[in-house]
Amino acid sequence: MFHMNSRYMLDKGNAALMGVCSGFAKWMDVDPLLVRVTLVLVTCFLGPVTILAYLATALIANNG
Repeated sequence: MFHMNSRYMLDKGNAALMGVCSGFAKWMDVDPLLVRVTLVLVTCFLGPVTILAYLATALIANNG
């Protein structure tokens, strides 16, 4: 069962690129590698939509 923290934040200390995946993994209390692999697989199917969502998440979470 997932244990979500109250607020999503970028995790720049464990970041591979911008900290979106590691922040999501920390928020969902799962392994960051699982989130990164899932993102790559989703990107293979949805392409640019996923990349735009990733960048939007980084921008919004960084300013929020």
